[in-house]
Amino acid sequence: MTITRFAPSPTGYIHVGNLRTALMNYLIARKAGGQFILRLDDTDPERSKQEYADAIQQDLEWLGLTWDRLEKQSDRLERYEAAAQELRDMGRFYEAFETPTELDLKRKKQLNMGKPPVYDRAALNLSEDEKAKLRAERGNGVWRFKLDHERIEWTDGILGDLSIDAASVSDPVLIRGDGQFLYTLASVCDDVDYGVTHVVRGSDHVTNTATQIQIIRALGGTVPEFAHHSLLTGSQGEALSKRLGTLALRDLREAGVQPAALLSLMARLGSSQPVELVGSLDELAEGFDINSFGSAPTKFDADDLYPLTARYLGGLTVADVGAELDALGVPADEAEAFWTVARENITTLKDLGAWWELCQSGADPLVADEDADFIAEAMTLLPDGPYDASSWGDWTSAVKAATGRKGKGLFMPLRKAVTGMERGPDMSALMPLLKVIRAKG
Repeated sequence: MTITRFAPSPTGYIHVGNLRTALMNYLIARKAGGQFILRLDDTDPERSKQEYADAIQQDLEWLGLTWDRLEKQSDRLERYEAAAQELRDMGRFYEAFETPTELDLKRKKQLNMGKPPVYDRAALNLSEDEKAKLRAERGNGVWRFKLDHERIEWTDGILGDLSIDAASVSDPVLIRGDGQFLYTLASVCDDVDYGVTHVVRGSDHVTNTATQIQIIRALGGTVPEFAHHSLLTGSQGEALSKRLGTLALRDLREAGVQPAALLSLMARLGSSQPVELVGSLDELAEGFDINSFGSAPTKFDADDLYPLTARYLGGLTVADVGAELDALGVPADEAEAFWTVARENITTLKDLGAWWELCQSGADPLVADEDADFIAEAMTLLPDGPYDASSWGDWTSAVKAATGRKGKGLFMPLRKAVTGMERGPDMSALMPLLKVIRAKG
């Protein structure tokens, strides 16, 4: 069975970069009829917050990304300790005591000598007495996994065949001095125990994947199929990392972005397939192909979400937006006509309020100086409401006969005077909804 996972840390709100990872893993599982696991990487007790854990689940539910299992790393600390002891017993785990300053000096010395700045494994030469003395002086050390110095090779689902020389990588720290288990060990244990078959994550994890492959094999697990997607950049190719805080899913939701728009864009962005508005997650899953994604940095522009949102809204029925219309106070007998007019002229549902305000209270006339006399005369020919589907045609015909104006010179000034806008819906459909036309006086 295909099993994937999305593993956010509940230390903040998830953003579009997180969503890309979540969605790819979700679609792979759903396309194969497999399982999608939501795993909260909450081993950091100081930074992990329940409010963020709740928010992650709320954001995924808003998008329809349902999970088959919810797991928390904080519930599995005994399992991680058992794995650590297993690594110690096989001679693949050792304690090291260097301070950050000492490590930095070592790296600089290696770079000056033209060598890769990797940990020199000096801790392996410490005697038990020396370790005891260092613990007494500095406290507990960190625990490093001893890599086999060989080439680590795998075929990546996006990047193709990869090969990393383990000798060019420092032995990874898996347990901090304060006893906190780090992501690398905890994630490996979880992937092994849960039978995860496919892991999709950002390309910044490639080196991490190499070390994890060795840890998985040391613990007797089966190595999943890995794929590393490109990282998102801004629309001009700039780093997006500093802006991700403004691209949280809940902020996009508040701005009126619809789930279908966000999912449709993120499921295709960076792939060879065109972005198309897709109506359901099942349809997205059916057409999803991880191999169609490229390795180049992927440009993301939040503005691209709004045309997709507008297109999605244009396909909704009045029943789909009943709650929003009720909230505005749109009467049931006017809802169908109002939605038919409004849906083709809004970008998000937030725009509905302005259109209902126009219908109820009218708009400030937009009248050019050269059209002032024309509008004044035209308004004397406009009868009092209520208006119907023939009102616009009857009125413009009367104005044309009285003034001789026609075409754009006739219709545009009248539209601007009535709606305060240069563009908008078919005026024959809008007029019956207008309770007030301010230009009439």
